[in-house]
Amino acid sequence: MKKLLSLVLTIVMALSLIACGSKSSTNNAATENTQVAATASKKLVMCTNAEFPPYEYHDGSNIIGIDIDIIKKIGEMKGFEVEIMDIAFDACIPAVMNSKADFAMSGMTVTEDRKENVDFTHTYQTAIQNVIVPSNSSIKTIEDLKGKKIGVIEGYTGDLYATDDFGEEFISRYHKNTDGFQSLKSGRIDAFIIDDQVAKALVAEDGGDYKILDSAYALEEYAIAVKKGNKEVLDMLNSAIDEMKSNGELKKIISKYIE
Repeated sequence: MKKLLSLVLTIVMALSLIACGSKSSTNNAATENTQVAATASKKLVMCTNAEFPPYEYHDGSNIIGIDIDIIKKIGEMKGFEVEIMDIAFDACIPAVMNSKADFAMSGMTVTEDRKENVDFTHTYQTAIQNVIVPSNSSIKTIEDLKGKKIGVIEGYTGDLYATDDFGEEFISRYHKNTDGFQSLKSGRIDAFIIDDQVAKALVAEDGGDYKILDSAYALEEYAIAVKKGNKEVLDMLNSAIDEMKSNGELKKIISKYIE
């Protein structure tokens, strides 16, 4: 009887171990599958202001441009999908700070003030702030802007620099490039400060009545803004930017829009 009981207990224990092993394997497989699915469906939110060609602008219902192509390429390289959140430019950094977006990419210049609130990636493009004036304007140099009515895009570096250089009372702020340029055309402002590539596009479309001053107003570096302390996203973006610089992919994308 003891031998029979011992045999039964041995069989029960063996079956129990088999069942536990099977359950453990099943759970491990399920966990691995969940992790794979989570990685495959990873999505990061990028906030931008799609009023800044050729970096980001509307083409029908789509948002396209240099920044969009760059971040989509980085998404391919690093295995994430990009969700684009189109908001006012001066709302981009607060969106990153409040975790409403994972990062901001909007032709954004690295400044000391902005670095107090967000971390910046490595630079991916060097740009110039230029000044548009009527072709017959008496404004010939940057110095001539003193005492003049100057248009800027709210929150852009042109806004920050011009306010410091020429005084709040001489600054008119706009949310769209076209609105600022229209104010210049109508005579409400004497000059319009904007990124070099945007300035060239606006002047080219106008037919010769407006020009860009020979002297650049400011030189600046564009980078991606990330929430302070988010080292994982910052390192990932830096790695991709460095690789794209090395293999020529970054230059290829920019050259597609800027000759």
